[in-house]
Amino acid sequence: MKMLLRNRELSALLAILALFAVLVALNPAYFSFQTLGMIFASSQILILLALGAAMVMLTRNIDVSVGSTVGLCAIAVGVALNSGYSLPVAMLFALTIGALAGAFNGFLVVGLRIPAIVATLGTLGLYRGGMLLWTGGKWIEGLPSSLKSLSEPAVIGISPIGFGVLILAGIGAWIFSRTLFGRDFYAVGDNLAAARQLGVAVNRTRMIAFTLNGVLAACAGIVFASQIGFVPNQTGSGLEMKAIAACVLGGISLLGGTGTLVGAFLGAFFLTQIDTVLVLFKLPAWWNDFIAGLVLLGVLVLDGRLRQALARHQRALKYSRFQPGNRGGKHVTPFPKRKKEVA
Repeated sequence: MKMLLRNRELSALLAILALFAVLVALNPAYFSFQTLGMIFASSQILILLALGAAMVMLTRNIDVSVGSTVGLCAIAVGVALNSGYSLPVAMLFALTIGALAGAFNGFLVVGLRIPAIVATLGTLGLYRGGMLLWTGGKWIEGLPSSLKSLSEPAVIGISPIGFGVLILAGIGAWIFSRTLFGRDFYAVGDNLAAARQLGVAVNRTRMIAFTLNGVLAACAGIVFASQIGFVPNQTGSGLEMKAIAACVLGGISLLGGTGTLVGAFLGAFFLTQIDTVLVLFKLPAWWNDFIAGLVLLGVLVLDGRLRQALARHQRALKYSRFQPGNRGGKHVTPFPKRKKEVA
């Protein structure tokens, strides 16, 4: 149990394998790379959002506006393509809007010192309203085949966008586990005052976290437009909560400073896997959110109980050296005996 608590990526991976085993046991026909590829294709949007949300959460902040940013950037790439711009230019346009949206969130939190939850709740409505004003509430349709082809299976059933998501996740995981740049995020989230004393550029790190989150939300918007082939006027609604849930499932702490991008990746895959299993068994769509929420609550309760047990164990080890006697073969200094008071 202690190993699973300390290695949340392993627990998320075991949950994925267990759910896949249940799926295959109920219907052996689902034991194929096609099923795995279908789940991965469905999870790409949530994976990108979870990676971005993890960066922000590591700095002890939260961004609930990414769903609206996804919709805004999907609209941006669709409008640019329908206006005659090339695919690279349209994608760059969407990525720029995503970066600006994320940077604006960072400015509200870092520059104006507005609490992140309050600031991003405001921009959630702002970006959603901007998207509707831009399109007049209409859907963006007639997207060119060049965009749709990015989501078509290419090698071993994975699309070009799928390979891009894997590469982004791999690079991000390496940076956050092996470089000083990544460790700054952990330092800021773990102890803000200590990070400043160590010379970490705290404000810059938080601004980068929000900006990268916006860029990854823009990537998710591009993936959405490519997979669906059109952009509805409610694109991205509710995705922000799923991204946060995926991070928590993967071991990212809401208190900052704990977790990995690999965990966020696995958490997003697991949440999507739940939805896919429900679809494969033809259960009503309204069960999706209920079961996903139930699983999330179960993980949170189990995580809390495990953390309490580990904390008690650590306290016991910490204070055991003050107890009389010799424990574990080590010399232990006992408490000095009190002298009897003379009446």
